[in-house]
Amino acid sequence: MIEKFKGIFPAFYACYDDKGEVSEERTKSLCEHLYQKEVKGLYVGGSSGECIYQNLAERKATLKYVADALKGKLTLIAHVGAPSTRESIILAKYAEELGYDSLSAIPPIYFQLPESSIYKYWSEIIDSTELPFIIYNIPQTTGYALSIKLFNQLIQNPKVIGVKNSSMPVMDIERFKKAGENRILVFNGPDEQYVAGRLIGADSGIGGTYGAMPELFLKAEEFVTTGNFDQARNIQTDINDIIIALCSLNGSMYAAIKEVLKLKGVNIGSVRGPLEPIYSDDFSKVEEISVLIDQTIAKYN
Repeated sequence: MIEKFKGIFPAFYACYDDKGEVSEERTKSLCEHLYQKEVKGLYVGGSSGECIYQNLAERKATLKYVADALKGKLTLIAHVGAPSTRESIILAKYAEELGYDSLSAIPPIYFQLPESSIYKYWSEIIDSTELPFIIYNIPQTTGYALSIKLFNQLIQNPKVIGVKNSSMPVMDIERFKKAGENRILVFNGPDEQYVAGRLIGADSGIGGTYGAMPELFLKAEEFVTTGNFDQARNIQTDINDIIIALCSLNGSMYAAIKEVLKLKGVNIGSVRGPLEPIYSDDFSKVEEISVLIDQTIAKYN
C-alpha cells in the first residue's frame, strides 16, 4: 500500500466559475489536465484548495467531482481539516464513501490549544473511518508545530501512515523519518526545498506549485532517484526562481498560478476573498512567468 503514496502529488486548486462558485466542469478539467501530466496522485481540499474559505457543502462537492473524475486512476488524498472536529469527521466519512485512498488534516486552528486537545482532534478523525491517515504539519499557518512527542503518540495508531511536513526547517523531515523508524512516510511540503527534502529522507512530495509546473517536479524526482544530484540542484534553483516570481505579484500566489493555467488552456477561475486576484498591471508579468515555465521545461527535456 505504501508504494502508491510515493511520487509527485499536486495540491489541488479550488476551481470556480466566473461567479466564484465551485465548478464541477472546471474541477474535472483540472483533473484531466493533471492526469495527463502523469503525476502519482492529488491532495484535495487543502491550502491550495482554499479550504478555510469554503463551506462544508462546497468542500464535499470538490471531493466528489475529483473522485468522479479520477478514482482508481490516481492516488487521492482528502484533506478534511476543518474549524471543528464535527465538520472534519463529516468530511472524513464522506471521503471514505467516495473511495479516497487516504485522509489528512491540519491541526485545529485559531485557538491555541494544548497538545492533549490536538491529539484528541486528530485521533477522533482517524478513528472515524477505516482509511489511512496522513498528519499535516504546517506551523507557519496554523500556529502549531508538531512535536516529536505528539508524533510518536499518533503513530502508535496503525492507521497513521505518514506526515505531510510543510515546516521550513529541512531537519524536521529527518527527525520525523527517524522517529517513524522508516515505517512512516514523510511528504516534503515546501516546494522550495523539494530536492533537499528528498535527500534528507522525504519519500514523496505534496506541493502547492506542482500544478503550475508538474513537469519540473517530475523531472526533479527523476534526478533524485537516479542520483543525478547536479541536475537536481540545478532544477531546484530554476523552480525557486519561478516560485519567487509567482509570489512577487500584487495578488495571491494561487491567483497567479490560476492565471498561468488559463494561458495554458485550463480556466479554473480566480481565488476567493480575502485572497486577492491578479490585477491588470500584473497580467504582463503572468505572461512572462508562463513563458519562463515553458522555457524551463524545455531546458530539462
